[in-house]
Amino acid sequence: MIEKGQAWGVRAALPPDGVVVTSDGAAREVVEAARRGDHPVPVLGLLGGDLARTLGAQGDEARLRSADAMTFPVDLGAVLLDGRLHWFVAHLVARSPLWGRAFVAMNAQWRGGWNLGPRAHPGDGLLDTYDARLPPADRLKVRGRLAHGAHLPHPGIRERRTAAIQVELEHPLAVELDGQRVGKARTLSVRVEPEALRVVV
Repeated sequence: MIEKGQAWGVRAALPPDGVVVTSDGAAREVVEAARRGDHPVPVLGLLGGDLARTLGAQGDEARLRSADAMTFPVDLGAVLLDGRLHWFVAHLVARSPLWGRAFVAMNAQWRGGWNLGPRAHPGDGLLDTYDARLPPADRLKVRGRLAHGAHLPHPGIRERRTAAIQVELEHPLAVELDGQRVGKARTLSVRVEPEALRVVV
């Protein structure tokens, strides 16, 4: 995993058996299919999504196959929901409809237009987690600062950088992995798999 001051990534093109994806959800589907089939996860070429943005991807497929491409070892998030294991490449979001109650685990810096994990690094062996309980008066204030990552610190948001965490919610919340709804859960067992993926941008 990456350490402070250490170079990260190498110049290397997408291999012939690599898979090009245009979103975090598509990347997650490739990962889940490989894991459930007990196959190696292929190298992923990232053209879009929040992990791609965090890594500075340019959305150019020709670049992925060129000498200018950069290959990175990145972490993978894993979560046990109702006894079934799932994976995510960029983020896990469990939230109430208006975000008054939320738990977020970030492997990438971005979630859409929100700089939700301003210090998250996809190669440090840790997930940046945020356990939020926001009263109605604070929700719009926090939302207005999300694009710039200026919502932290906040007394209603507990931050933690961790390799594993068990979360017991007061009641089931809707859970999204890489922007895809996967159901509701009250208990989340979340962990990181360091450098479990290789991605090309």
